[in-house]
Amino acid sequence: MMSLDTSTLYLVATMIAALLGFMLLFFSYQENISALKWWGTAYLLGAASVALWTVAGSMLGEMLSLALNAVGFLTCGMVWNASRLFHGRKLNLPGLVLGALAWVAAAITLPAEPSAMRLTLGAAIVAIYAALTANELWNERRRTLQRRWPAVAVPVLHGFVLMLPILLGDLLHPHDRTFAGSIWVTVFAIELVLYTVGTVFLIFMLVSERAVAVHKNAASVDPLTGMLNRRGFSEACARVIERESSAGRPVTALIFDIDHFKSINDRFGHPAGDEILKLFSAVVINSLRISDLSGRIGGEEFAALLPCPLDEGVIVAERVREAFEASGIVCDEGPVDTTVSIGVAGGPAGTELEVLLAAADTALYQAKRCGRNRVEAAEELPLSLENWRRKTAGSARAPQPLQGVARLA
Repeated sequence: MMSLDTSTLYLVATMIAALLGFMLLFFSYQENISALKWWGTAYLLGAASVALWTVAGSMLGEMLSLALNAVGFLTCGMVWNASRLFHGRKLNLPGLVLGALAWVAAAITLPAEPSAMRLTLGAAIVAIYAALTANELWNERRRTLQRRWPAVAVPVLHGFVLMLPILLGDLLHPHDRTFAGSIWVTVFAIELVLYTVGTVFLIFMLVSERAVAVHKNAASVDPLTGMLNRRGFSEACARVIERESSAGRPVTALIFDIDHFKSINDRFGHPAGDEILKLFSAVVINSLRISDLSGRIGGEEFAALLPCPLDEGVIVAERVREAFEASGIVCDEGPVDTTVSIGVAGGPAGTELEVLLAAADTALYQAKRCGRNRVEAAEELPLSLENWRRKTAGSARAPQPLQGVARLA
């Protein structure tokens, strides 16, 4: 049977870790991602400490060996904090050094022989940090993480592989000095190589996923107001309409148009107009429920989709109108009129978004013709999706037109 030299495996792991650490640092400066700097630095520190301990461990004094081990535990804390930083959380500085401090305290107080207690404590510290890292990734499952399970499984598996040989040694062979050179140590050395490479692969997977999400968000979000743009609003509404259609619930669309917006730009300038747009977007967002959708679909034109009947949509529209009117904005040149005209249209489950918006747009023009700063509801139901009507009718033939239902001109 071929035997593997454990020291050689450890050196291979450290060289790979150092190379990947340099790659992460280089990539962090290219992409300006702070978390990658922490990951790269942790890899370099860990590689240096393990390499020095492997090559010259027997020649090092007690204090220097203790310091190298403490650095190893510090790198575990850095990996955990990098995961926190990557997901927008603050660094946990006490947790960063707690593992290293616990190890130093234990090494000073516990007897040097037998070494089983020290080994178990060290393995437990690394396993705890691995679990904390996995927990940081698991807590992000709400963010399009269908493929994130490997990033959670890898640190958990690493902690398990680390703890298993040491725990078995404590429980089954507490006085067997040859256990440290058994197959378990070789398995862990191989796993360390795989873990080093696999973790960096997962880091790049997370960074790639983040980059895709950023570009997708930029393509669907209005940069001025932070609301969905026309494309993002349409895509999100399609999903909501499909969901509400399956449940047989009605939907309502609202179109908002800020009154006399051109005169605001002419009197106060475009910067003031931009501030009015941002103010109105905040009013809309604060007035809607978390289940409602809203977006900026034109210059001063906004829209919203509500999974509710028409009468509830009218109430929401009035709430938005009153809140915006009460803003009371005053510039150096004088008070700014903050009023909005709103058109509302509701339809049965499965109503097409374009049909809803067309009906709401007609109601909006009616609001403007009647003096602005008011809410008007469409008097007629918009046409619902033909495919949806066929599905609900349970027949492939085209359904009969609904009585009294016509597209508003």
